[in-house]
Amino acid sequence: MLYFIIALVLVLVILVVANIKVVPQSRAYVIERLGTYKETWQTGLHVKIPFIERISKNVSLKEQVVDFPPQPVITKDNVTMQIDTVVFFQITDPKLYTYGVENPISAIENLSATTLRNIIGELELDHTLTSRDTINAKIRVILDEATDPWGIKVNRVELKNIIPPHEIQDAMEKQMKAERQRREAILRAEGEKASKILVAEGQKESQILSAQAEKEAAILRAEAVKEAKIREAEGEAEAILQVQKANAQAIAMINEAAPGNGFLTLKSLEAFEKASDGQATKIIIPSELQSVAGLATGVAELLKK
Repeated sequence: MLYFIIALVLVLVILVVANIKVVPQSRAYVIERLGTYKETWQTGLHVKIPFIERISKNVSLKEQVVDFPPQPVITKDNVTMQIDTVVFFQITDPKLYTYGVENPISAIENLSATTLRNIIGELELDHTLTSRDTINAKIRVILDEATDPWGIKVNRVELKNIIPPHEIQDAMEKQMKAERQRREAILRAEGEKASKILVAEGQKESQILSAQAEKEAAILRAEAVKEAKIREAEGEAEAILQVQKANAQAIAMINEAAPGNGFLTLKSLEAFEKASDGQATKIIIPSELQSVAGLATGVAELLKK
């Protein structure tokens, strides 16, 4: 009897321990009691009743990413292309997610493919290739409204790849190549133009600097000539002034010495001698010198005698 009680206690302990559940962060457990929804366990410690309650679904509350395979779609201008989508969604209501739809991921895939065909069918090829953001926004709004009864919130939808037919890809590549060549030609022409402008500006600047240098050199030369002439004139004036001072001093000394008539007459004869050495054919002899000349002749005759 003692062993039976011990065994019973052990079984009860094992049952209790086995039915103690800890719900981790970002998870939720959907609990059923006798096949009927009972409650949703959030993060924390919980205990379920053995054989009566069970965990129907373990739900992740994190944002999830599903990459769907490419889907064939037809544009408004009858071009068939392959487009694959990436859907970012999050479960907001574990109960609706558990009981709302049988296979939520498959339902989202089918719904996104249908929505994508409807949207692309209203657009032409060029508009489809250049309107990814618009298409993403439209698909997200439609999917979010459709999945709301399933306890799912669609956060984003991205068109991963848009694959047109091979002939259109070749045409697009040729067009892109031509566009790149056109841009290259434009850039090259702009570069050559800018280079010519820089060369012309450099030549212009060089000519301006050369003209300014010549102008400054001419000004300096003129100033040098002017300075030389000024100094030469100053030198001549100084020489004349010194000669005049010397003459004045000589006259002053002569006046101070009070020379006699004989000395003055002798100086007159010296001046007459210098004048007679010139090229003049006629010489006018002052009366004073004539008397002196006669005196000189008389003296010469007396000496002969």
